[in-house]
Amino acid sequence: MNEEFLPFSIPVLSQATIDEVVACLKSGWLATGPRVKQFEEALKKYLKAPYGLAMNSATSGLHVALKCLEIKPGDEIITAPITFVATLNTIVHNGAQPVLVDVDLNTYNIDVNQIEAAITKRTRAIMPIHFAGIPVDLDPIYKIAAQHNLRVIEDAAHAIGSYYKGKIIGSFGDVQVFSFHPNKVMTTGEGGCITTRDAALAKAISVMRFHGIDREAWNRYGKGGNAHYDVIQPGYKYNMMDIQAAIGIHQLQELESFIAIRTKLAKRYNEALANIPALTLPQLPPYDCRTCWYLYAPLVKQEIAGFTRDEFMQKMAAANIGTGYHYCAAHLYTFYREQFGWKRGQFPNAEKISDSIVSLPLGAHMNFAQQDRAIAAIHKIFGA
Repeated sequence: MNEEFLPFSIPVLSQATIDEVVACLKSGWLATGPRVKQFEEALKKYLKAPYGLAMNSATSGLHVALKCLEIKPGDEIITAPITFVATLNTIVHNGAQPVLVDVDLNTYNIDVNQIEAAITKRTRAIMPIHFAGIPVDLDPIYKIAAQHNLRVIEDAAHAIGSYYKGKIIGSFGDVQVFSFHPNKVMTTGEGGCITTRDAALAKAISVMRFHGIDREAWNRYGKGGNAHYDVIQPGYKYNMMDIQAAIGIHQLQELESFIAIRTKLAKRYNEALANIPALTLPQLPPYDCRTCWYLYAPLVKQEIAGFTRDEFMQKMAAANIGTGYHYCAAHLYTFYREQFGWKRGQFPNAEKISDSIVSLPLGAHMNFAQQDRAIAAIHKIFGA
């Protein structure tokens, strides 16, 4: 086999990005500083959010958002099982209990029609996931939240640049948490951010993300700063570094072009794979939205294909083409089975997706010729 391995996803880093990182290194200011501030301002402008707080990961963003919303032991948070396990982990780390609602088979997002039945007197928040960048149907979720006096923390890890009914995710609603992991649509290496319209919450998160100190290092060590500070909460070490922000500044400038490439690639997959009966292709919801196409993740129908999703991934690897698995349904993991007594059969849609989903190569690193290689391999594997 002569062709190079085609990875499922790798970040695209421009020369301007590399130059910014080098300039940051030469500046001597590597931790939270002027570039983080610049990146936060750019994020607020792009996301049309009054408050945007850079974090060292989306996981820490979810954790600190729940903490600052005063989620306590015994509280319940409604979420979905098709997500990276960090969603549930952050709930557990706050002492609360995740309450799962099954997902819609078309979008893989939480089934909004099942949310209200899951609410109890201990429910404090709803945490929907914008899976693969496809926006959750937010209007009914916020309506339910208002009726029951609940907060909404949108796990928008996949959804930077996605729109719901003409509005960019992050510009409205309660709280959103985005991820800038290297395999996301844009990256800061590791990193994330929180957006909100709640001034008090934004202030609390700002303090809590850096040891509970009442001012950031930039305000203490910059020219004219005051080295004295107070600790008003026992906080965390969740701040973003300037090195990360140096990457993010230019990634954000290129984000729309990244999304445009992903959208073209997704359209080509839709057209090229439509005639393969052993695949169920991703579907967009009926309401107006734009997805950033973080993932292109069809389902492999084993009963038609004659082989499993895992075997399909092995066949793609043999063709020198990478794939991804996003994700195992969270309630099937050992800890969550043992801790909360969840069993296979409780969330059938999530389990069907978990057993058959596969992420195909997708990203700004790909050109049409590379995608055609992937498409040809898929046709050959399924005998299409």
